[in-house]
Amino acid sequence: MRKGFPSLALQVQEVLKRDPLSGHVFCFRGRRGDLLKVIWHDGQGACLFTKRLERGRFLWPSPADGAVTISTAQLAYLLSGIDWRNPQETWRPTSMG
Repeated sequence: MRKGFPSLALQVQEVLKRDPLSGHVFCFRGRRGDLLKVIWHDGQGACLFTKRLERGRFLWPSPADGAVTISTAQLAYLLSGIDWRNPQETWRPTSMG
């Protein structure tokens, strides 16, 4: 994935029919699934975040209309390479009664 902010913003406009300068966050995944690019406009300028996983893949939703809305928590899971659709607790505190 060689696209920068201008190309990804154009894709947001033409494919998703959304405004890339709206302040919303738009995520794009590379073909292999190990690269993620996130674009947004913070009111002052264009922002581009890129992350490549050393192991594993970013789990990606199956959008019906080309776009999926996820929560802030789900985005955090996605960026961490965690299955954001069904996060599992790995440790649960127990009461010391």
